[in-house]
Amino acid sequence: MWLEAALLLIALVAALVTRPWRMLANHKPLVHESHGTPSALWTPLLAVLVFLPWLWALPTLHAMPLQLQWSGACLVVLMLGWPLAIPVLIAVGTAACVISPALVWADALGATVWLGVVPATLALGLGTLVRRYTGTKPFVYVLGRAFLGTVVCVFAAGVLSQWSGHLLPGVGDELSLVARWLMAWGDGFVTGMLAAIFVAFKPEWLATWSDGLYLHGRKP
Repeated sequence: MWLEAALLLIALVAALVTRPWRMLANHKPLVHESHGTPSALWTPLLAVLVFLPWLWALPTLHAMPLQLQWSGACLVVLMLGWPLAIPVLIAVGTAACVISPALVWADALGATVWLGVVPATLALGLGTLVRRYTGTKPFVYVLGRAFLGTVVCVFAAGVLSQWSGHLLPGVGDELSLVARWLMAWGDGFVTGMLAAIFVAFKPEWLATWSDGLYLHGRKP
């Protein structure tokens, strides 16, 4: 629990230092990845706060042989950017604890860290590496960052979670990694599909997308 609290505090302080709320208040792009007016990010932000807490709380709301856990953190990072995603994911974990009577604060802290903060931070690092070594191409963004990148980050976060003592209920130790690997692919499919749709129809909902950068090859 102390490790999770420390990770959460470090991530939150690092995110708040960048003053991410400016992306919602200012009508000028703040970073080279911004597309359109940052105020458009209110829509995906509110959607995350409405839907994601229920998905995080779902395993504790129903008795299931395998408690499927969907992260969604990588999609949140693509939509909001890492600095804004961290406080939003913390709010999601808090809301999930309020929604589910069976989810105690210690479990909510663990879910916030291993379903939210850790995969989101891994997605930030992997996204930087993908852009650096493969370039800025739409195909790379959707397949590399949104789809395969999500699979890698969510599975890695799941492995770290298991090493820290968080086991999947109803699953033996020898099958936990297999279950996490399969769940990571589900997360990747959803993130990749939604990212592709947003790139085509609602690019202003993706803070990490830029037409000038990915379509026209302009320098950051």
